[in-house]
This record gives sequence, structure tokens and C-alpha cells, in this order.
Amino acid sequence: MSFSGSGKDMKSFFAGGGAVPWWISGLSLFMSFFSAGTFVVWGSIAYQYGWVAVAIQWTMCLAGFIIGFIVAPRWQKTGVLTAAEFITLRMGYRTQKIYSYLFLLISLFTTGAFLYPVAKILQVYTGVPVYLTTIVLGLLILAYTATGGLWAVVVTDVLQFIVLTAAVLIVVPLAFGKIGGLSEMIQKAPDHFFDLHNNEYSFGFLAAFALYNLFFLSGNWTYVQRYTTVKTARDAKKVGWLFGALYLVSPVIWMLPPMIYRIVNPDLQGLNSEDAYLLICKTVLPVGVMGLMLGGMVFATSSSVNTTLNITSGVFTNDLYKALFPHSTEKKLMRVARLSTVVFGVLTIGVALVIPYIGGIVEVVLSLAAFTGGAMYLPPLWALFSRKQTGRSVLWVTAISLLINLFFKFLFPVLTGTGLSRSMEMIVGMGAPVMLLLAYEIWALQSGFISRDYEHYVAEKAIRRTAAPAQPAEAEAEAEAEAETEDNRKGKKVIALGTLITGVLMGLLGLHAIGTTWVVAAMGGVIIIAGWAIYPRKTGKLKTVEISYNKEEKKASDYVE
Repeated sequence: MSFSGSGKDMKSFFAGGGAVPWWISGLSLFMSFFSAGTFVVWGSIAYQYGWVAVAIQWTMCLAGFIIGFIVAPRWQKTGVLTAAEFITLRMGYRTQKIYSYLFLLISLFTTGAFLYPVAKILQVYTGVPVYLTTIVLGLLILAYTATGGLWAVVVTDVLQFIVLTAAVLIVVPLAFGKIGGLSEMIQKAPDHFFDLHNNEYSFGFLAAFALYNLFFLSGNWTYVQRYTTVKTARDAKKVGWLFGALYLVSPVIWMLPPMIYRIVNPDLQGLNSEDAYLLICKTVLPVGVMGLMLGGMVFATSSSVNTTLNITSGVFTNDLYKALFPHSTEKKLMRVARLSTVVFGVLTIGVALVIPYIGGIVEVVLSLAAFTGGAMYLPPLWALFSRKQTGRSVLWVTAISLLINLFFKFLFPVLTGTGLSRSMEMIVGMGAPVMLLLAYEIWALQSGFISRDYEHYVAEKAIRRTAAPAQPAEAEAEAEAEAETEDNRKGKKVIALGTLITGVLMGLLGLHAIGTTWVVAAMGGVIIIAGWAIYPRKTGKLKTVEISYNKEEKKASDYVE
């Protein structure tokens, strides 16, 4: 709630004023993407198949580095507030409107899939029915998202990253101690437990899933927001690079606990394997630290929900409502933004409640990825780089790809009595839009086709540059810079104080943790040091003298930097 006053206008509510530090945006991107399924989805796969879960997540590392080098700076240079705004400029309002409706529909399912693991974690630990934990957590998440906007989201993400990383680093050595060390794990592990792929998650699946992650991270409107809300293209690159670096290391650390639990208890079957991560934590952690770990799991997974709610509300308010009511005041738009956040939050809760009845979270997440990832996000992303694509071409590619996926997911099993394997489902889902877009590019190149949509886009950008307002008056510019700096300071201050409090709590818990004192207390000390390092210091005021000369006078004006 510290940021309830930061969303004064559309730009500050949805884009953090366009001045979110790159490391905060990068950590927020990591937490928003990572938290959606790590504990339940990938934890379940790690328990069943071992190192395959690590290999799956390394595809995200590859996507992050490619995005850092190529995609993120391209998005930042567009100067748009949302991906939907780019689609409007590049391919027209009708195209944007259709994609906005598709995005809002798909977001209900993706956000529901993010919310369900949180409720599942609490249900396993407390015994409270999953429907009740889903409703309570959903209402809590949408409350602070609707209040503080993007800054509330990204600061919460960073705090969750610190808490959760510390908790997992405690779990790993304690879990190894439970089974007698790494050598015992290697000796007692099932056959092929350390293979990078298997029959269900084959090399073909990994290649297709790498493409999915590239398309999803590059084109999903939720994650595009992380590239457009930093100041420069160089900062946008750093966001992608930080994401890739974190996903190079973190999968090994995150996946060890459920893999170790396979040695402790090999009897989990079916959907019960979704509980493996929390069960190993309950087995090895002291009660106080277990509570901290539980809180980290809950709020980390929740970050995916609040991130998507924020951008979904932004798309509805900025790209649909504002287009229908162009003369709406800023105050009216902010009311619509907050109200739409609440409405989408309630719908998300409803979707999360039905997940156990449609195959469980692993089936929902991977099927949704294959069904919508390439079809929905690749065509507009392709237009970010292509001069040939039009609004019609990208819509046709999306429509045909969705129909192909629909056929193989639902009709093909009925007609043949067998469905596609997990690998083939992902390959078809990613391959169809790629082949269609390539075919169109080849046709356009050979026929000499010139996209009028692209010409209009270039002309519109030129008009915007020409019609850009003059530099604001000195007092106004100074006020904007001061507000921007204040938001940055407030964000860093909240992160630092939250980190310090977490470190102190962990240190105190370490003093009372029987048998694990040194591990918990040492981690508490490390967190305290991190909080102290993050806390913003007051900088000295430096005076710069600007001297202007003319024939009659010398004028000097001082200003504070």
C-alpha cells in the first residue's frame, strides 16, 4: 500500500513513469515468469523425471539472452506504453482491437493457472480446502494491484525474490542432509533421473519449448511492459540479460528439493506429485523458517497474478475504453483502471477454481502454452521487425494457427482414437505460425509487395516526432524529474526495509532453530547486508553553473542536480 499514491496518471500507474531501474524491472520479469509454475508445475516434473525439469527451464535462459540482445531494445525504442499501442500504430486499430479481446480472454486462463498453485501450496500446508484458499488469495492479490499499479507490482516482486532465494538456499543443504548427501542421491535415484530429456519431454519438445519461451517472453503483453518501462534501450537489454543469467543458475537450485524428495518418499502418484516441493520443505525446515518459506512461495507465485492483472487492466483501459471514450478525463480513466483490475481478478478466481477438474496444473500450463504461445504472440512480434506484414496477414496467421491447434487438441483424438504426444503438440503449436509467416514473407518478397500498414506506421512516427511538444518549462521539467526520483527512492527504500526486516526475522528464527541454527542465522546475516546495500543514500547537492552570454549582460543561473 506504500504506492497507493504513485498511480496518479496512466503512465505512472501502468509504466512506473517510464523510469523503473533496469535491475528492478529485470528481477520483476524473472519473478513474474519464474513463479507461475516453479513450485507446482516444474516441481512436479522434477519429482517424476529429475533433471528434465532443469533442462526445460534452461530454454528460458536461452530466450532471455536472445531477448536482451535483439528484442528488448527494439520494444523500448518504439516509445509505446503497451504492446497493444504498438499494434494500433503498426497494423491499425481493428487489428489491435481483435488482439486485445484475444489477449484478455487468454489472460483469464493464464492468470487462473498462476493463481491455482498458490492455493494448492496453502491447501497442502494448512488443510484448508483449495477453493477457499483460492478465493481469499485472489482477493488479497487484486487489492494491492488495484491500489498501487506497476510500482506496487515490481517492488513486491523484488522482495519476493530475496525472501524466496534465501529460503531455498536453506532448504537445499538441509534436504541433502536428510538423505546423506549428494552421493546417496545419485546412488538411490531412479534410472535416467539425470537425463536431459525423455520420451515425454524429448529433444524436439525442448527445441519447440525454447521457441515458445522466446515468443512468449518477447511478445506477451505482460512482459513487454518490463522492456518499455525502463529509460533507455541499453537498460532494456540489461533486463533481458539479467533474466537469462538468473535462469542459467536458478533452475539447478530450485529443482533440487523436489528431486531429493523423490529419494525420501518415492510413492507420490498422479496429481499428488504437485505437492512434492512443499512436502520436502515440511520435512526438513524448522517451523518458523517453514512459515517464511511458505510466505515466499505464496507471494512469489502471486507475482505472476498481479503482473498480469496490471497489464490486462492497462490494455482494457488504455487501448479499448479510451478508444471508445477518447475524451475521458485522467481521473475517469484511473477509476476504470482500478475497477477493471477488480473485475478481471474476480474472473481469474473463477478460472482457478476449475483447474483441478480439467487435468491439473501441468496439463493446463503446457497445453495452454502449445495452443496459444506461437499463434497469439509471434505474429505481432514478427511485425516489430518486418516491413511486409499487414494487419490482415498477422490476423490470418493467428486464426489459422489457432484452428490447427484446435483440431489437433480436440478433434484429432476423437477421429483417430489417439492424441498428439507432448512433444508433437508443442512442435505443431510453435511450428505452424513460423511456417505461415515465412511463407508470407517469401511471397511478399518475390511479388514486390509493399505494406501500406508499414508505410503508415513510418509516417505516423514521423508525425509524432514533428508534433512532439516542446520541452517542458524548467519548473515543470524539474517537478517531473523530482517525482521520478522520488518514486525510485521510495521503491528502493521499501525494498531495503522489507529486506532488512526479513533478515532480522530469519536471524531470530535461526537462534531458535534446533539443529539448523548456523544455516538459518547466516542467511539472515546475508539478507541484512543486502538490505543495507540497497537502501538509498542521500547524495550531496552539487551546483552547476550555466552561463549564457550576450552583448549587454552575463547571466548565471544555478540549479541543483
